[in-house]
Amino acid sequence: MRYNAGEVITAMVTPFNADLSVDYKSLEKLVEHLIKTGSEAILVAGTTGETPTLTHEEEAEIFNFVKKIVNGRVKLIIGAGSNCTETAVQSSIKAQKAGADAILTVVPYYNKPSQKGMYEHFSAIAKSTDLPIILYNIPGRTGVNMQPATIAKLARNFKNITAVKQSNADLDLISEIKMLSPEDFMIYCGDDSLTLPMLSLGAQGVISVASHIAGRKIKEMIKLFKSGQINEALALHLKLYPMFKKIFMAPNPVPIKAILANVGIINEFVRKPLVTLDEQEKNELMSVINEYKLV
Repeated sequence: MRYNAGEVITAMVTPFNADLSVDYKSLEKLVEHLIKTGSEAILVAGTTGETPTLTHEEEAEIFNFVKKIVNGRVKLIIGAGSNCTETAVQSSIKAQKAGADAILTVVPYYNKPSQKGMYEHFSAIAKSTDLPIILYNIPGRTGVNMQPATIAKLARNFKNITAVKQSNADLDLISEIKMLSPEDFMIYCGDDSLTLPMLSLGAQGVISVASHIAGRKIKEMIKLFKSGQINEALALHLKLYPMFKKIFMAPNPVPIKAILANVGIINEFVRKPLVTLDEQEKNELMSVINEYKLV
C-alpha cells in the first residue's frame, strides 16, 4: 500500500504580526486548534500558507517550528513545489532532510508546460526523494491542467507518487484518474465544496481550507459517507455548503484568516498583493459563518 496521509488534511494558513513577520505565538495556537478539531495531517507552506510571499528560509523555519509543536501527533506535509524543476528537486531534498512525512508539489505555474514537460518535471522530483509525493493539479492557478493519463503514468512508474490533490471542478477527470491509475493511488479533493461528490467517485478525502473551522464536521461527513450513511452525509454537506462557498468570496486565504481572527486564534494580516476584507465584506462573511458556531 502507498502512503496514506489520512482523510482530513488542513492546508494551514501562516499567521502574521502587524509588521508582517511570522507570528509564531499564534502559529502554535493554530496548530493546537487544528489537532484538536480533526486534522489528521497539516500541510505547511502550501498556497493557503501564502508561499508566493514567503521566503524559502521562512518556509523552513515555519516547518521546523510546527514539527516541534506537533511532536508526532499528526502527519506533517510540506509544500515543495516550484515552476522551476531544479528548485522543486532541491526543495524536496530539503524536505526529506527536515523530517517531513510527505511533500505536496504543484504543476509548474506560468511556464504552461506540455504533458510531457509535466511528466519530466515530476519524474525528476520523484527520483530525488524517498518521501511520499502528492501531486497538486490546480489549473485555475497554474494555467494548465495535468491530464488523467499523465497522472496515471506517474503513479504507475513511481511508487512514491502516492496521491493527487485535484482542484478541478470537472468530475469526469476523477473517474478517468480512477480508471487509469493503480488501485492504491489516492485522490484528494482540493475544493471543499466538492468533497462529497469526489468521495462518491472514490476520493480518499480532502486537503481542506474549511477544516480550519469545521474539521470535526468534515471528518464526520466523510465517516458517514464511507459507512454507507449517504443521506446523512448529504444532509451535512448541504448544511456546510454555504460556508464552503463563502470562505472563497475573496482570494484564499483572506476570508479564512478573517474568520480565525474573529474567534481570536490568529490575526487577519496578509502579505501584499493580498489585502484584508473591508468591514462590509467581513459582515457579509460572518453573517454566514456565525450560523454554524463551528470553531
